[in-house]
Amino acid sequence: MPPTAYQTLTARLRENPRRWLVTGGAGFIGSHLIETLLGLDQEVTCLDNLDTGYEKNLAAVRASVAPEQAERLTFLHGDLADFATCLAACEGVDHILHQGALGSVPRSIDDPVGSHRANTTGTLNLFAAARERGVRRVVYASSSSVYGDEPGLPKMESRTGRLLSPYAATKAIAETYAESFASCYDMEFAGLRYFNVFGPRQDPDGPYAAVIPIWIASMLRGEPVYINGDGETSRDFTYVANVVQANLLAATAPELTEPARAFNVAIGGRTTLNELFGALRDALAPLRPDLEIPDPVYRDFRPGDIRHSHADFSRARDELGFSPTHDLAAGLALAMPYYLGEVG
Repeated sequence: MPPTAYQTLTARLRENPRRWLVTGGAGFIGSHLIETLLGLDQEVTCLDNLDTGYEKNLAAVRASVAPEQAERLTFLHGDLADFATCLAACEGVDHILHQGALGSVPRSIDDPVGSHRANTTGTLNLFAAARERGVRRVVYASSSSVYGDEPGLPKMESRTGRLLSPYAATKAIAETYAESFASCYDMEFAGLRYFNVFGPRQDPDGPYAAVIPIWIASMLRGEPVYINGDGETSRDFTYVANVVQANLLAATAPELTEPARAFNVAIGGRTTLNELFGALRDALAPLRPDLEIPDPVYRDFRPGDIRHSHADFSRARDELGFSPTHDLAAGLALAMPYYLGEVG
């Protein structure tokens, strides 16, 4: 069987190391990107203000790679909303993977100004700094939230609907800025529309935690699991290793079909919240047979939530060589020991 595009890429990167900037690198997705890059002997700069990222994530990354690889990581404590900080971070880099943001739809509803500052001002600053430093392509995290109320399934990059939250608006604005920069300057932008990413280092605590870590923590603590709505809301849950693959492929593709291109990053699956509850309970059972997990508690739908989310990732497959390696079950099997260690 011939090697995949990603296998070919990782071999090439080992032979020809480059310098990468990962914004939000102390966060969940960013730390996985850094871990993979260091493991491939790359030079990495991490820019993070530690508002939602954690130094412990970077410590875990350093501990997971060889000492000589860990030494290739440079940490910059700074804010994307400060243009001078972005300029300094972009100095001498070959590739930019922009993950820095304030995530969460509910957070953006509670604090739209804060989300705009982090996500929109920060992204504009980074794009402008990349231009001044001569970085020709930027890969940035967009979101499946840009599909809004568009009813078609599966979600295709060419069809979006009415935005349902300030968070979705910040991601749509990032895509608009990417298009405008590509039109005005000799630059390329790959916007990766993530679909419900999960995995180790995803924070299970706090009011804006994602559904998988929240539910696992509740099950382990003997607390009720709350489902917003009737439980038939569906999502395309995507393990973080698939996201890492998409970022590296998008950063190194010889050329993009369009200078500003959006790509769905998902596994192309569709899991209801009721099904997810069963999958988490089943995944925990052999690890913690002592647990007695009661049935979930249903409550009102949450404002700003998309009803169904199911991706068509054929564009990323055909144009980047993206081929997901982990489905929901495989991802949960890998992530569960982390949550057991975090929550107990």
